[in-house]
Amino acid sequence: MTSPDTEFISILDASAGSAELASPKVGAKSLPDILPILGLSDIVIFPGMEAPLLVESGPSIRLIDDVVAGDRFLGLVLQRREEVENPAPSDLWLHGCAARVSKMLKFPDNTVRVLVEGLRRFKISEYVSSDPYLCAKIEVLKEGEDESLEVAALARNLQLQFQEIIKLSPALSEQVKVTALNTEQPGKLADLIAANLNLTLEERQRLLETHLVKDRLTRLLPLVTKELEVLTLGSKIQKEVASSMTKTQRDFFLREQIRAIQRELGESDPNAGEISALSEQIEKNQLSVEAAKVSRKELERLQQIPFSTAEYTVTRNYLDWLINLPWSKSTEDKLDLDDAARVLDEQHYGLTKVKDRLLEFLAVIKLKRKLKGPILCLVGPPGVGKTSLGQSVADALGRKFGRISLGGMRDEAEIRGHRRTYVGALPGRIIQTIRRVENNNPVIMLDEIDKVGSDFRGDPAAALLEVLDPQQNSSFTDHYLDVPFDLSRVLFITTANWLDPIHPALRDRLEVIELPSYTTSEKLQIAKRHLVPRQLEEHGLKRKILRLPDTTLRRLIEDYTREAGVRQLEREIASLTRKAARQIISSKQVEQALVITPDSLAQYLGSVRFMAEMAEEIKESGIAIGLGWTPIGGEILFIEATRMPGKGKLILTGSLGEVMKESAQTALSYLRSQAKSLRIETADFEQFDLHIHVPAGATPKDGPSAGTTILVALASLFTGRKVRSDLALTGETSLRGRILPVGGVKEKVLAASRARLKQVILPERNRKDWEEVPAEVRQKLKVHFAEHVSELIPLALLSK
Repeated sequence: MTSPDTEFISILDASAGSAELASPKVGAKSLPDILPILGLSDIVIFPGMEAPLLVESGPSIRLIDDVVAGDRFLGLVLQRREEVENPAPSDLWLHGCAARVSKMLKFPDNTVRVLVEGLRRFKISEYVSSDPYLCAKIEVLKEGEDESLEVAALARNLQLQFQEIIKLSPALSEQVKVTALNTEQPGKLADLIAANLNLTLEERQRLLETHLVKDRLTRLLPLVTKELEVLTLGSKIQKEVASSMTKTQRDFFLREQIRAIQRELGESDPNAGEISALSEQIEKNQLSVEAAKVSRKELERLQQIPFSTAEYTVTRNYLDWLINLPWSKSTEDKLDLDDAARVLDEQHYGLTKVKDRLLEFLAVIKLKRKLKGPILCLVGPPGVGKTSLGQSVADALGRKFGRISLGGMRDEAEIRGHRRTYVGALPGRIIQTIRRVENNNPVIMLDEIDKVGSDFRGDPAAALLEVLDPQQNSSFTDHYLDVPFDLSRVLFITTANWLDPIHPALRDRLEVIELPSYTTSEKLQIAKRHLVPRQLEEHGLKRKILRLPDTTLRRLIEDYTREAGVRQLEREIASLTRKAARQIISSKQVEQALVITPDSLAQYLGSVRFMAEMAEEIKESGIAIGLGWTPIGGEILFIEATRMPGKGKLILTGSLGEVMKESAQTALSYLRSQAKSLRIETADFEQFDLHIHVPAGATPKDGPSAGTTILVALASLFTGRKVRSDLALTGETSLRGRILPVGGVKEKVLAASRARLKQVILPERNRKDWEEVPAEVRQKLKVHFAEHVSELIPLALLSK
């Protein structure tokens, strides 16, 4: 591997600067057919070019010794990979430049410096030897002289552009300029420019391979044009920066002179008014002791900073944030419990637990004025009113309201702020919200806390640990302010669709209140009290003009929506009111009431979108109905099991997670262990393969609560007894046959009710959760509580 040696130029008293072109006098016939080949790591030699090279490897030094002792001719070829020490033929390009060694010097560090002169282009025909160094048979490429007008025009254009490049590039010497001006042959001019232009090694190699003059000029022209554009743009930027710096310095000196003249004349400083106003604000706004101390210190510093500097603006903005925060400004809480309950009931239907917790909070405040705000976390599926509840809580308490969306937040500085050393630094979202509401005891809604992310910029959830800890947030320190601010009077309400993604330490600081899915009756009341009046008002309709009976709303809920909340329901009501408004205007019967009946819904909204989940009766063994939980509410699951001749293999399909697969394995193991008591032939396990499938295969499913359903489906398959068509079950099973408790019971039971099932089987230890199921649903369903599989199978399976 051989590299260029810039120090060797001065050692040999050659020209300093860039590579120069000589006038080769060696013809193609005087070159030998076989040349020793020297690989070059990071330089391409062109014909007529003189360049110093540093030779370090043993085989390459021996090659130089033999060349100098002989006719001094060698072939210089670029390596494909720079790091190869002793290149093989496959590591070298096929085209190179024949050269002559002009001078050579050996140094004490066992290296050799040589000055080479490029002669002619060649192409390697074949390698004839590789030991002790590479030798190859070459074919000298004829360039030919092209005296056409097109070549002359290309050469002249290149000449002019290269002269401009020399003017803009200080690295190119005057000697290169003189040589370029005196080079008349287009081929030599192209080689001169290629040798001195800022090109990549691959671009230089392509130019070396192009032996026809016209093609070489055509390929070189866009490269020269691009380099000229880059240099022109760089020169323009440099001039603008220098001009800007000169103007800034000039303005600074002029302003300093003006201030000095004003002081001599006894006139006031133009910044004195602003400093005085800031000082008055510090005294008026009743800052905390530490904040007032820091403000005065920064104000004194501001007086010493020239008005025109960037530091003045940074300090001024910092003072503005520090002074205008509501350090002692708060709103008086409404302590009338009846009035607060009325406000909450007017704006939200149901949500009894949340309302009770807030009324308890008000009652304690009434007894003890100074109370740290609780950190509530409302958890529930989308559309059940978590976010809108924050504004209602603020209205009930008579406090200001601020909302911060945490969904997709990945930068810790969004919570704690940036330090003032950064350009464009600002406080975090917490401090920004408090300044915007201009109170130190607002209700702040931290929306979608379960969707906080983290990356190289930090973890916002870790920053929230201090914000949401009542024992610590009384001295919350934002990175930008660097002064403690009391957040203990703020009522924080967070929302989440589910708890699992929330950091455990953060979850420990939250008082979790679960908001379950709405029942059909609850949705009906919400639609009558809130959704329909709001949509009528937004669409310019009155109740007497458009009427939606309860039966219509119930049909709308059951046949056109399938959700835990009421967002889709509101969209359907909005669509209904829009179409009704168009019909009223078209018929010109504005005063006549339009009543939308259940049977006419299809006319407005199209055919029914959701059929009942119970599509068919269970008519064969091996099928059971389970209950599942999702972030948007409960669902029923059909679990199917079948068998075929085989070797006892268990096949699981339906996009099942690992936990659900383990539940299936556990169920099968229990049945095999209890085969005798269940009257199952043990040979069935060994002679048949079992296949368990959960339909809707595109939807991932996981969790242990399907354990009892899988066990019942397998028991039905082995015993030939069908499972009850009107029954659904949920629960985790153990190898001992115990039925363990599961979560999401209310949502699962509501799903069973929506599917018009009549019975459910729940784990005995979930009996307490049954009380949370709405009374209307409990009246529709018959519930069985089972503690062991032995109780489960008689309830679930029909007799033969």
